[in-house]
Amino acid sequence: MGTQHTSAQPSTASRKGAKNPTPRRSCGGVIHDNVRHTTRFTVVGNHLTQHAALSLVAIGLSAHIQSLPAGSPVDIKTLSQRFPEGRTRIAGGLRELEVHGYVRRIRERTEDGRMVTRTVSCNHPGRTGDEEEESAEAPKPKPPTRRTAEPKRRALPAVPQPAYPAPDLLVTALGVLSGLRREDARLHLSATDVEHLAPGVAAWLERELTPADVRRVLTFGLPAEPLSRPAALLAHRLNAQLPPLPPFRTPGDTPPVRHPLQNCDTCDRAYRAPEPGTCEACTPTT
Repeated sequence: MGTQHTSAQPSTASRKGAKNPTPRRSCGGVIHDNVRHTTRFTVVGNHLTQHAALSLVAIGLSAHIQSLPAGSPVDIKTLSQRFPEGRTRIAGGLRELEVHGYVRRIRERTEDGRMVTRTVSCNHPGRTGDEEEESAEAPKPKPPTRRTAEPKRRALPAVPQPAYPAPDLLVTALGVLSGLRREDARLHLSATDVEHLAPGVAAWLERELTPADVRRVLTFGLPAEPLSRPAALLAHRLNAQLPPLPPFRTPGDTPPVRHPLQNCDTCDRAYRAPEPGTCEACTPTT
């Protein structure tokens, strides 16, 4: 009845299976043993035979109707006499075909003045035979493609600024940002992004947080979906979750002496000191 095209798109059930894979069964799929038809055949589109919304009864009815010669009766009574599905199921199948455009009903007046209902079968809803003839005779030229300018990149949200932008703070902030991609590959930042975000990270380090603390806040609970603008997300977190300044560190005060960050020789915790050694917790009291 319809020719098979093994290169057609997979059915809806297969597409859904891509999201929710199921274990493969031991038996294989269908194998087509096809021969080319030369007489008594009808070309049926896969948009019908693999339709996602039509029932099998509706698909079969449409294929049958398309195979009939023009003028053949396709009313419910005639079809129910031809097939075992019964009037109710056949009527439901015809209504499905009407909804999806494969069948439409038209009212015409005959020469003797009577009104009759005719059934029009459409083998490709939305297209007409006239359109096919016109496209075959004179294909329409494709309009020239217009080059559209690339959309401008949206500016990143502002980030907090450190009260005392010491050089060692900014260097440490750059190290925190450049290492985020090791925590989550989606947090790969450009040089421009890092330059914009570094003062915000420095503002956090200024509030006595260690680089590990800042890294943990920036990477905790990231959404599962792809990050279209990771730098914007980080800028938002730097603003929204900024901790307060310590009591002795308010704008206008004399900047205290800031020692460089050191790693404790015992626990590897970051702390500030003029020279390497051990942090306060690991230094024995005398």
